[in-house]
Amino acid sequence: MVKKAPPSVRRPRGRPPLVADRRHEIVEAAFTKIAEKGLEGLRLRDVASAAGVDHSTIHHYFATKQDLLAAVADFATRPFWGTTPQDGEPREKIRRHLAAQAQMIAERPKVLVVLREFDLRARRDSEVAQIIEAREAGWRAALRNVFAMGAERGDWMPGIAIEDVVELVIAAVKGASLRPQSASVALAQLERVLILPKKGSGR
Repeated sequence: MVKKAPPSVRRPRGRPPLVADRRHEIVEAAFTKIAEKGLEGLRLRDVASAAGVDHSTIHHYFATKQDLLAAVADFATRPFWGTTPQDGEPREKIRRHLAAQAQMIAERPKVLVVLREFDLRARRDSEVAQIIEAREAGWRAALRNVFAMGAERGDWMPGIAIEDVVELVIAAVKGASLRPQSASVALAQLERVLILPKKGSGR
């Protein structure tokens, strides 16, 4: 049986604490400013104004600008965390994963704009590179696992190296996000290149 927390520490029902609300507002404001002006144009005073707080207040929630960027990266990547299916055959997991990515690109273009800003900045900023690498680690691990299982079953085209194909998928998704109007077609073509048809399927 799970013990109930004592009344003195029991969380109130309903709206989250004001601190969490304010923190989220600052993150959303920073996200929007990056989408509008890019990471190079991000100014904490602009973020504070958009969030309706004093400039100095941001530092009560985020000790450094990098801490704020890490929170924005979490906010931007969260919608993608569940796009690698947990059930089904490996080939079907990859099909569904690529389809989910294409749908995200079509439905959340602003998110992809922000994430590509992070990618560009990461090439010359080691701290931003670490932020992105940490948040893509789970994506790489999930893909690596699916491709490893599929390789044992003979699901993929011959000669595919697992680490290379993982990077190919990630690069293809990022590239497709730059042209949302053709993302679905591009990722469907990637699926056809990677996946061997089942015997007798005619595909």
